[in-house]
Order: sequence, then structure tokens, then C-alpha cells
Amino acid sequence: MFAYLRGTVVAHQVEGGHRSALILEVNGVGYRLLVTSHLLRQYPPSAEVVQIFTHLSVREDQLLLYGFASAAERDLFLRLLRVNGVGPQVALSLLDTLPLPELVQAIVSGNTRRLSRAPGVGHKTAERIALELKAVLSAWRQETGLATTASGLPAEAIREELELTLLALGYSDREIEAALTAIGQRSTLAKNSDPEAWLREAITWLSANT
Repeated sequence: MFAYLRGTVVAHQVEGGHRSALILEVNGVGYRLLVTSHLLRQYPPSAEVVQIFTHLSVREDQLLLYGFASAAERDLFLRLLRVNGVGPQVALSLLDTLPLPELVQAIVSGNTRRLSRAPGVGHKTAERIALELKAVLSAWRQETGLATTASGLPAEAIREELELTLLALGYSDREIEAALTAIGQRSTLAKNSDPEAWLREAITWLSANT
């Protein structure tokens, strides 16, 4: 029904977890959009006009409007909803936990450990998502031109090996994520470079910052 809405963000509503919403005023009408927390941070209340892509969910007892930063993010949300056991809150949780290119790559590569980081996503659900969406998202990613790896981060195979090694050394998921992000922002390492070089830089960063 609504492809997108263009208006001004007038308020935020945070109910805890991944039940965040913003009020978007369009021609004098306030629309309540359920969104990810990262989109909430992207659009603080202001007089600036923004465009938010939307999906209207029709239930017996209510109408729920979901908001997304891009059409691709909305498309992935809808594809996730087709997986048995994945509802809107789980889909939003996945979109909120991993940037879009990384989420698609985790599904395509079957990296259930990364998918399970999202609140509400257990191992079986992660396996089901990867099994049902791997092929379709691999083709969809090519059609949309979505990057296979987030800028500055190692390729998925290297990243998974790094994470397992660093976890075995006693570092937490949060510490590892921070290290790889920091290294990716300042490092000249190629995305497909030697994993040992990434590991050395990660340990150096972690030793200095944890």
C-alpha cells in the first residue's frame, strides 16, 4: 500500500529491545513506524525532510507500519518473514544486529554463529534462515549490486576463522567486533589478504584496548 513516506521525524518512541518507533509527520498526519534502533539514530527529530521506505502489516486486530532506510533493507525484511518461525521482531533484530551486506553474506555463507548473535535468533532458526534463503539471496545480491563484504572488513571466510580463533583466546564477540571494525577503518589490508596478518593486527588492537 505504501512504498515510502516522505516527511519530518517529530518524535521517537523506545519500548525496549527492538521495539523502537518514530513518528513521521506527512502533510499534517503523524505515522508511527516500527524501525531498527540504527534507523532511529540515523533520523533524530528535526525539520529536515526524510524519505523512509515502508511495509504495512495487516493483522486481524491492528495495522502495523514498518520503516526502513532503503528498499533493499525492506526487501530483505520481507524475505526473512517468509521463513518459518521468523516474525517481524526477529527480522528487525537481524537487521539491527548486522549491517545489510554482512547479514546477507552471513546467510549466503551459512554462518549461523553470526546470525545467532541477533536477540531472539536461536541456532535452529539461524540454520533454517540460511537453508531457505541461501540460494535466493545469492541471486538477489547479484541483481541489486549489493556489496558482498562491508567496506574495510575481511572476507567472510577469513572473518569466521578470525572470530573462532579470537574466541578461543578468550575475547568476547563484542571485543572482536570492535577490533575488526577499528582495524578495517585504518588498515591497508586487502579484504582477501592473509588471515594471519588480520589476526596479528587484531591481537595487537585488543591488547591495547581491552
